[in-house]
Amino acid sequence: MSILILGGAGYIGSHTAAELVKKGEDVVIADNLQTGHAQAIPQKSCFYKGDIRNKSFLDRIFETEQIDAVIHFAANSVVAESMKFPLKYYDNNLLGTLTVLDSMIEHGVENIVFSSTAAVYGEPESIPIKESCKTEPSNAYGETKLAMEKMFKWASYAHNLKFVSLRYFNACGASIDGNIGEDHFPETHLIPLILQAANSMRDTVKIFGTDYDTHDGTCIRDYIHVSDLANAHILAVEYLKSGGKSDVFNLGNGHGFSVKEIIDTARKITAHPIPAINAERRAGDPSVLIADSRKAKNILGWIPTHSTPDEIIATAWNWHQKHPNGFGEKILKS
Repeated sequence: MSILILGGAGYIGSHTAAELVKKGEDVVIADNLQTGHAQAIPQKSCFYKGDIRNKSFLDRIFETEQIDAVIHFAANSVVAESMKFPLKYYDNNLLGTLTVLDSMIEHGVENIVFSSTAAVYGEPESIPIKESCKTEPSNAYGETKLAMEKMFKWASYAHNLKFVSLRYFNACGASIDGNIGEDHFPETHLIPLILQAANSMRDTVKIFGTDYDTHDGTCIRDYIHVSDLANAHILAVEYLKSGGKSDVFNLGNGHGFSVKEIIDTARKITAHPIPAINAERRAGDPSVLIADSRKAKNILGWIPTHSTPDEIIATAWNWHQKHPNGFGEKILKS
C-alpha cells in the first residue's frame, strides 16, 4: 500500500516525502508544479503531474495505485496574496479539497492528514494557543483553511473517513543534509528573505510593522523546523492507520520570537550585517502566534528535535549557501 502526498513537490510536502522514502514507505506524489519543484521530488517515489481540482486526474491515481492514506499539502498559502485575491484561494483550496474528498470516498480511501495552519485562529484570545481556542481567521487564507477543516469534519460524519488536521505555526529550516529547502517565487517567508539578503540575492529585508503590541514592536511567531513538521505528518498517518479517531493538533515549539530577534539571530549565524528597513504592516497579520502543542505530544508522540532559532536558521543557511538560486529560478532583488 502507498501514501499519496498531494503537493509533494512543495516545501513541507517534499520533506515529508523524503522522510517517508527513508522509512521504506511507498510514496506517490501528485503536484501541478505551480509552486512546487520537480527537483525536490524523491527519486524513489512515483510522480503524477496534475491539478487536484481535476477529478479524473485523481481518479486515475486511485485506480492505478494502491493508496491507503493521503497527506494533503496542495493549497495556496500566502496571506498577503489571499487578501488581494480571495476568490483564487476559495477556488484552489476549497474546490481542490472537495474534489479530493469526492475521489477518496468513491475509491474507499479512509485516512487523510491535512496541512492546516495557525492562521485559523486569527488574533488569539490567549497565549499559548490551544486547539480549543476560538477560530476567527483574520485573513482569507486562514478562512479557507478553516473551511477545509470543516469539510473534513462533516465528510467524516457522513462517510467512512478519518482525518487529522495539523495546525502548524511558522514552518522554516531545511533538510539536515542541505539537499532540499525552502524555495518560493516570489519569496514571502521571513527566514529565506533574510538569508537571501545575507547571500547578496537582495539588498535588504523588510520588517512589516514595528508598532505591534510586543516587546520590540514586531510580530512574534513560533518557528518550527520543517523536518519536525514532516515527522508529525508521518506520525499522524500512523495514528489513523492504527485506529485513531479524527482530531485536530497544533504543531509548534511553544516559544515565540520577534521578527527583529530572528534577524539578529541570522546576523550571528551568517556573519552578515543583513540590512533591514521598516515597512507598513501587511493586512491580516496577527501580532503574536505561539502554540500549545501538548496534545500532539501526548497523543501522537510527537517530539520536536530542532527547536532553537540558531539551529533552524543554520540548516536554512546551509541550504541557501548550497543553492543560492533555490532549485534554479532567478531571484529578483527588491
